[in-house]
Amino acid sequence: MIGKEVRMNRLIPGEDGKYFGLTVDHAIARGMVKGLDIIDDTIAKMAAGNPNAITMHKGIAEKCFARFAGKIPLVLKLTTFGVYHYEEDIQVADVEEAVCMGADAVSVGCIVGGDNQNSQLVQLGRITKEAHKYGMPVISHIYPRGNHITRPDQYSVESVTYAARAAAELGVDLVKTNYTGTAESFARVVQAVPTRVAIAGGMKCSNVDEFLQQTRDVMDSGAVGVTYGRFVMHYPDVTALVLTLNKMIHDGLSLKESRELLEHLENKHKEAGEHVS
Repeated sequence: MIGKEVRMNRLIPGEDGKYFGLTVDHAIARGMVKGLDIIDDTIAKMAAGNPNAITMHKGIAEKCFARFAGKIPLVLKLTTFGVYHYEEDIQVADVEEAVCMGADAVSVGCIVGGDNQNSQLVQLGRITKEAHKYGMPVISHIYPRGNHITRPDQYSVESVTYAARAAAELGVDLVKTNYTGTAESFARVVQAVPTRVAIAGGMKCSNVDEFLQQTRDVMDSGAVGVTYGRFVMHYPDVTALVLTLNKMIHDGLSLKESRELLEHLENKHKEAGEHVS
């Protein structure tokens, strides 16, 4: 489908085939976390680091993203779980809206391992079919955290592989899922899932060194990339961190080189009084 190929080439334009996505889709799911309360500023700081795409809901896209249209690809979030419905993603937008907004992909959440897994997978399959009819790539945020899965098992190779493979079986173009903790263990997930696989989140990291180490390990595992949100939004210099991650993911910077670049950019921005929260 030429439309899907065109959009995928905008999402992943480099010959390296790597993907660096950011998200600001958390408000319904997790409440008003830091960074979402100043959403225009947060998006501007993220965009200054030139990520491959930013994921958001339709209202934020309409009100806050117009000035970046055609510069940063938009991924429109079509579903969400919520503070009061944590174990189920519900549909809140559709593919037609994504087409009208000029999105380059749609994002669909899915929670497996619970009593409602059947309806979650039916929803993912239905939206994927509709998206592909319009030539629209699908990114699935799929997590093994239903009520039959214990907290530790949400990050096990077996559970994460099950979730990611389910998305691949339904035709998803890029899977975003939990990180299993090491490059070696996540490589097993990547090997078992015949589509692009990226990790979600860095909130288990206690500091930026751990965050950069995680990113380097993920790239070394063979994953296509990362999709980050809250850790980046909470960081004191959002743009410096995004620029550093961009170089790590697309240019293969080592952990040492990434730390040095981040420090350099932070000092530069402090001297100029720019981009620091």
